[in-house]
Order: sequence, then C-alpha cells, then structure tokens
Amino acid sequence: MLDHVIFVLVFTAAIGSGLVAGIFFAFSSFVMSALGRLPQEQGVAAMQEINVTVINPVFMSAFLGTGLLCAALVVLSYFRWGNAGSTLVLIASLTYIVGCVIVTIACNVPLNNALAAVEAGSPEAAYVWSRYLHEWTAWNTVRTVAPIVSAILFLVALF
Repeated sequence: MLDHVIFVLVFTAAIGSGLVAGIFFAFSSFVMSALGRLPQEQGVAAMQEINVTVINPVFMSAFLGTGLLCAALVVLSYFRWGNAGSTLVLIASLTYIVGCVIVTIACNVPLNNALAAVEAGSPEAAYVWSRYLHEWTAWNTVRTVAPIVSAILFLVALF
C-alpha cells in the first residue's frame, strides 16, 4: 500500500514538474522576446498585467503544490533511504525546491516587484524594463531547467 502511495506521489510530482517547466519554457523561449519587441510602455504594461494574473489558483496549485509535494518527498525519501529510487526522488525534489521555488522567491519575485513599482511610460521604466528583460529571463531559464531535470529524475526513479 505504501509503495503504491509513493508511486502516485512521485508520478504526480513528475507531472507537476513537467507542467511548470512547460509554462516557464514558454516565457524563456518566446513570450519575453515578444514582449521585448513591443514599445517599452506596452511591454512593461503587459508584463505587469501578467505578473498580477499569474497569481491564480490554477497556476499556484501547480507551482506551489508541486513544491509542497517535493517537500513531502524529501521527508519520505529520508525514511525510505536505501529503497530503489529514493536517492533520485530526493535529488529531484531538492532540484525543484531550490531551482524553481527558491529561485522564484529570491530572484524573479523581486524583479517583478521592481517592475510593478514603475509607471509603464516613465523614464525609470525604461531602465527597469531593459534590466528586467535580461535578468528575469535568465532566472526564468534556471526555473525552466530545474523542473525539467526534476521531471526526468522522478520518472527514472519510478522505473
């Protein structure tokens, strides 16, 4: 019974990691580039709106729900140390927590807050926006790679 529950938890963490990776991949691969091609005022305003809209139950359930699931799997892997796949589950979970959740809190959210604090058409926004496009996308790419790695490790752990 416990093995079945752990299988379901690891499988769900793999799906959640893949889903979150796909969302972040879209931003790093084309959304930020498209926003950067818009006139500064439009790009800033669009990203400000995205940053407000993303805080919704669907996205937050996928993003933070997977993070909470990974935290639970860290604890479970400790208690199941030595069982097949427990090391991979631990590494996958920590990769998601650090590379996705902590990077978001420490890097992307402060950049989002700085962008939210400027008037879209102001001279200050031009400086913040140029910095934002480069730095936010770089950190978002880290947030993309981490859950991809996590998803792969979770799936390998299952087999």
